[in-house]
Amino acid sequence: MRPEAETIPALLSLRGDVEGDARAVVTANDSVTYAELNRVSTGVASRLVADGVVKGDRVALLAPNGVEWAIIAYAVLRIGAVLVPLSTLLRPPELLAQITSASVSTLLIIPEFRNRQYDKDLEHAVPGLASAMRSRRRHPSAPSLRRLWPIDALPLRSAPEAMVHALEARVRPADDLTVLFTSGSRGAPKGVIHTHGAALRAVAAGLEARCVGRDERLYIPMPLFWTGGLAGGLLTALVAGATLLTEAEPEPSGTLELLQREHVTLFRGWPDQARRLAAHPAFAEADLSSLRDGSLGALLPPERRPAPEARPNLFGMTETFGPYCGDRLDTDLPAAKFGSCGRPFADIDVRIVEPETGTELPAGRQGEIWLRGPNLLRGICGRVRSSVFTADGSYRTGDLGRLDEDGYLWYIGRMDDMVKVKGATVYPSEVEAALLSLDAVRQAYVTDIAAAVGPREVGALVVSNASVEAIHGAVRDRLSAFKVPTRWLVTDESEVVPLLASGKVDKTALQCLLQDEGRPPRS
Repeated sequence: MRPEAETIPALLSLRGDVEGDARAVVTANDSVTYAELNRVSTGVASRLVADGVVKGDRVALLAPNGVEWAIIAYAVLRIGAVLVPLSTLLRPPELLAQITSASVSTLLIIPEFRNRQYDKDLEHAVPGLASAMRSRRRHPSAPSLRRLWPIDALPLRSAPEAMVHALEARVRPADDLTVLFTSGSRGAPKGVIHTHGAALRAVAAGLEARCVGRDERLYIPMPLFWTGGLAGGLLTALVAGATLLTEAEPEPSGTLELLQREHVTLFRGWPDQARRLAAHPAFAEADLSSLRDGSLGALLPPERRPAPEARPNLFGMTETFGPYCGDRLDTDLPAAKFGSCGRPFADIDVRIVEPETGTELPAGRQGEIWLRGPNLLRGICGRVRSSVFTADGSYRTGDLGRLDEDGYLWYIGRMDDMVKVKGATVYPSEVEAALLSLDAVRQAYVTDIAAAVGPREVGALVVSNASVEAIHGAVRDRLSAFKVPTRWLVTDESEVVPLLASGKVDKTALQCLLQDEGRPPRS
């Protein structure tokens, strides 16, 4: 499947003409149709152009999910400027680091969110930076940054609409669309660059597996500044001609009200969020009869919930602009393929390689996953192409996996997360999957920690209402003895989980937490 157009301005114009009064984005208190989105984003774009933003400029957007986020993002993209979404979780030094790494020239920010005042954060990180921007002076700590605008105070003057259309006409599929920041649990954030054509093709390639079609009402709570929100939500809706339902701060009662009111057809959020919604007192009376198979199972009637591991684990990364492997989420895999990631999508070459030699391995052998194809990232900020891709154009993912004889991908774990326990290999992702298969477990995070005596041991932070002993006993039936965690921290508060601004777990902080507060199960 290919998108109907391979640039944002062309696709926005098409949706405005064809979908018209169909709603593009809906929140609890706001909505915008495709015709309005096309028209209003053109108006915002004209204001950006009048202030000097042109094709190729990198424009950062720091704001929570909402209709306003979508309008501003599309205004930036339709004139060929490059969108740099920034996380609202970033601390001041992290914020400055990403602005400078991506060579951001214009920063659009929400004045305040969750008791954070971002201009004051920047001023704290670099005294004089915010005031310099207000005076249109550059600061040596962020030399590319030329302007900083609160999103409720964009310049009032507008460029002629003909100028906006002239810029739109010059946007090509090969032009950069976005810089998305990602990081591993230990690595420094990296700015991943995607082009219009590659990003939209990557989204289109996964629509069938994700069961997203025209007129779908798709709920995605992931922040739009992450790949799951931008690719899996906003651009998925645009490519499919669907409606995106989203929230800035999901909360069970409000989410249930939104899902009922809008007759949601697909819920593709976090599994833990779905379980919390299903456990909420209002869920029993909620009318979610419009939900289709392909939604998270916890929200479906018992008779329609898939068995554990029966549906594919859609697998992807920021560098692939979302999933690159999967099968239909509304259909069980063949029984022998339960637990797999499904099969690679079109236009992606997935190979399993011996990491040291680069030798391709036969079916069934475990190795590093290498990817090649036209829908991958263009590059990474600050890195030359030869440091990102191999000589034949492959991207080394750092993921371990295997392809079976039928072409199904099985994910093993991260190369840098492999743990040696008493000489045996343990993959935290495998242990996490076993824990998450237990009904009582909402979230699970596994890592290695230093033992009081002897070799390293396996530790687990689990979000559950069950006891350590109950979880330990249940998982012993699913894992070899050496893989079963020996240090546990079980809590019913998900806020305890240490996260990076990228949304990934902070492994170093997790290890410290388990070291300080974890305990073995009582015998």
